[in-house]
Amino acid sequence: MNARTTCVLLLAMAVAPHVAVAADDSLQQLHAEIQELKQSYEARLRQLEERVAQAEAAQRAASAPPAPTPSPAPAAVPATAPGPAAAGAATANAFNPAVSVILAGGYTSLSQDPNQYRLTGFLTSSDVGPGPRGLSLAESELSLAASVDPYFSGVLTVSITPENTVSVEEAFFQTTAIGNGVQLKGGRFLSGIGYLNGQHSHVWDFVDTPLAYQAFLGGQFGQDGLQLHWVAPTDTFIELGAEIGSGRDFPATPNNGNGVGAAALTGHLGGDVGFSNSWRFGLSYLSASPSNRSSDGFDANGNAVRNVFSGDSRTWLADVIWKWAPNGNAVQRNLKLQAEAFQRHESGTLVFDADGTAASGSYASTQWGAYAQAVYQFVPRWSTGLRYDRLDRGSIDFAAADPSLLAPPYNPSRWTAMLSFAPSEFSRLRMQFAADRSRPGVTDNQFRIDYQMSLGAHGAHSY
Repeated sequence: MNARTTCVLLLAMAVAPHVAVAADDSLQQLHAEIQELKQSYEARLRQLEERVAQAEAAQRAASAPPAPTPSPAPAAVPATAPGPAAAGAATANAFNPAVSVILAGGYTSLSQDPNQYRLTGFLTSSDVGPGPRGLSLAESELSLAASVDPYFSGVLTVSITPENTVSVEEAFFQTTAIGNGVQLKGGRFLSGIGYLNGQHSHVWDFVDTPLAYQAFLGGQFGQDGLQLHWVAPTDTFIELGAEIGSGRDFPATPNNGNGVGAAALTGHLGGDVGFSNSWRFGLSYLSASPSNRSSDGFDANGNAVRNVFSGDSRTWLADVIWKWAPNGNAVQRNLKLQAEAFQRHESGTLVFDADGTAASGSYASTQWGAYAQAVYQFVPRWSTGLRYDRLDRGSIDFAAADPSLLAPPYNPSRWTAMLSFAPSEFSRLRMQFAADRSRPGVTDNQFRIDYQMSLGAHGAHSY
C-alpha cells in the first residue's frame, strides 16, 4: 500500500462518522416536520368537525317546536362552545334579508296628447293611459325578503315613482310550516286573481298592462287583508284560493268600517303535455262594494269631469297559459301563448260630473274585455311578441242619460308589437310599438324604448 492510498483511507475513516451524524440529523428533522404537519392537520380537522356538529345542532334546534319552560334554569356551558366570531356570524346571516332593486326607465313617443286619453264608455280609475311623453324614469322597486323563523317569512316591496313619491306596494307575512299544501298570507299584497295581476311590472312581457286590466282593475288590484291558498297533492296541478280585504284599490274603495271591502276566489289547473309543453287554466271572481268611488272621465264636449259611483261591482276573470320549449329546455327557444278574459257587472248610483252639473241617477252596466298575446324567444337573449286588446262596451243603463257614457257605441282596441333583448338575467332592453284606438276616430301611435336593471338578490318568477 503506497502512501497516497494510506492517506485516503485515513481521511475517509475520519469523515465517515460526521457524515453519518449529519444524515441522522436530517432524517430526524424530516420526521419532526412530518409529525408537526400531522398534528396541525388533525387539529384543524377536529375544529371543522366541531363546527359541523354545532351547525347541525343549531339547525335541529331551529326546526324543532319550542318546548314549554315553566321556570328559567341556569344555562349549562357546553363542552365545546362556538367562538364569539362564529356565533355572531351565524346569527347575522340568519337574519340578513335578501335585498333587490329594480331600476326602470325609457323613452315614449305618442302621436296624441296623453292628458286627453280615455277608455270610451268605461268608468276607470286615474291610473290609465300610456304615461308621459319623452325621456322619463319609470317606477322603481325596492324589495326585502327573509325567513322570520321556522313558521313565517316576510316580504316588503316599496315603490318609488318618478314624481318622488314612495308607497308600499306589498308588505306581508306568509306561513311556511302549516303543511298539507296550505299557505296563509297576511298584510298588503297583490291579489291572486287572473294571471298578470299577481306579478310585478318588471315581469311583464310588454311595457304596459292590457286594456282590460286598466278598465276593470285600474291597472292592478291589491288588498290589505288575508289570503289562503291550498295546493292539492295530485299529479295535476290544482290550486284553490280565497281572499278578504279592505278593498284598497279600484274597483273597490277602502272600507271605513269593520266589514270586508272586497273578497276574491281563485282556482287554477295545470299540467304537462309530453316533455315540451305545459299549460295552466284559471278562473277568478272578485266582489267589491265601492262607496263614493271616483272615476276620471270626459263630458260630451271633451272636458274632464269626475264621476262618483256607489254600489256593487262583480268581476269574473278567466286566464289560460300555454308554454312550449324543446324537451323542456327554454334556454335556446321557447314560446308562450297567453290570454285573459273579463266580465264586469256594476249596479248602484252614479253622480256624473260630481264637481259640476252633478247629474245623479241609477246606474247598471255589464261589460267585457280580453287580450291575447304570443311571445317567442327565437334565439338566446332575443324575443319578440304580439298582443291584441279589445274592450266591449256592453250594455249601460244610466238614468241621467249622459251622452259620453251612452253614445256613440264604441269598443276600444289596440295592437302591440314588442322586441326584447336580455344581455343577462339581470337586465333587459325592449322596444314596443302600439296602435291604440281607445277613442272613436283616433289612433294613438305609441313608440317606446325601455330598460330594466335588477340589482341584488332576486328569486325565480312564478309560472
